[in-house]
Amino acid sequence: MRTILKLHRSLQTELPDSTHSDSFDIAKFIPSLHKEEWLELNNRIFKNHPDQGNWAMADLENRIKESWFDADGFYIAVANRKMIGFCWVKIHHDLVNQDPVGEIYVMGVDPTSTVKGIGTALGATALDYMVGKHLNSAMLYVDADNEAGLALYKKLGFS
Repeated sequence: MRTILKLHRSLQTELPDSTHSDSFDIAKFIPSLHKEEWLELNNRIFKNHPDQGNWAMADLENRIKESWFDADGFYIAVANRKMIGFCWVKIHHDLVNQDPVGEIYVMGVDPTSTVKGIGTALGATALDYMVGKHLNSAMLYVDADNEAGLALYKKLGFS
């Protein structure tokens, strides 16, 4: 049976450092330039995932058309002109009796990449973005058996 955890963190406490080695760059996702490469990487990273894997271009384009989509909150990591990771933020503005909340909607790192620190840098950049949007808290969903993801999210301050 699949167990999904919902993790939270305050954005009013110290954030992880978003500086990273010069072995990769972090850029904003530009749909007209990055959609196809992102889709290929997403499907490779999540090939066995029941929700995030096996997306078609229509799945990505439908998300981009959502009112919550903001390309400024969608980051990619690039090394040698190749996308090696990404972190996509979704802001929930429509919560009843609650302030808006930032969500790490999906984050992935190329499993064949030998570059270190990609997930930490992307996650920290996403948290910085949320703070810049004046949000007080962040959340995410993760499978309970995703040990690497859980370790990364703990390092980013989620619990």
